[in-house]
Amino acid sequence: MDKLEEIWLDHRNKIIMALVLVVGGIGFLMSRPKQSQFSSADVISSSESSSALVNSASNQSKKVCVDVKGAVKKPGIYKLSRNARVNEALKAAGGETGDADINQVNLAKQLTDAQVIYIPRHGEKASGSFAENVQSSSNGEMTGPEQEIININTATKEQLCKITGIGDKKADLIIRYRQEHGNFNSIDDLKNINGFGEKTIAKLKPSLAV
Repeated sequence: MDKLEEIWLDHRNKIIMALVLVVGGIGFLMSRPKQSQFSSADVISSSESSSALVNSASNQSKKVCVDVKGAVKKPGIYKLSRNARVNEALKAAGGETGDADINQVNLAKQLTDAQVIYIPRHGEKASGSFAENVQSSSNGEMTGPEQEIININTATKEQLCKITGIGDKKADLIIRYRQEHGNFNSIDDLKNINGFGEKTIAKLKPSLAV
C-alpha cells in the first residue's frame, strides 16, 4: 500500500493527464456518429430543396399565359396548362356572356403562350390578329379576311387612322378622351364622344378592342 502511495505521489501528474486524454478520446469517439448523422440530414435537406426548386421551375415552364377578351364574363390574363384548349380558357374567364357568338369559336384549339382569345358578339366577325378562335373551314384554312384589331386604349393616332371609319378628327377625339377620362372600359364607351353614334360603333366593333 505504501508502495502504491509512493508511485502516486511521484507520478500523479502523469496519471491525471493520461486519464484526461482517455476520457477526452472516449468523448470524441462517442460524438462522431451524431455529427455524421446531422451532416447526412443536412445533405438530404439540401437535396430536397434543390429538387423542389427544379420541380417548381419545370411546372412554370409547362404553363402558358393567354389574354381572353370580348364577350366573356371576366376578361383578363390567365395562366393555364400548356396542353389546355380554348374552352378551358373560356371557362377560366367565367364563360361567355349572353350576347356571345360562340359558333365562331374553335373551342378545341390548343393554347399557345401569349395568345389572344377573342370571343365575338353576335354581329361581329372574328378576324385578324385576334382571330385565334375563328373556326377552320373543311380544308383547314381560316375563314374570313385578315384585319388588324386595334386596342383603343393603347393605339397611336396613326394606328387609329388605319381603321375604316376613323379619320384624323375622330382619332384625335379618342386620344383626347383617354387623356381626360382614362382608359375605355368597353367599345360602347365611344358613345361618350361626339360623332360616334350606335351605328358607327357597331361598324367599328370588329376592328376594335379594349
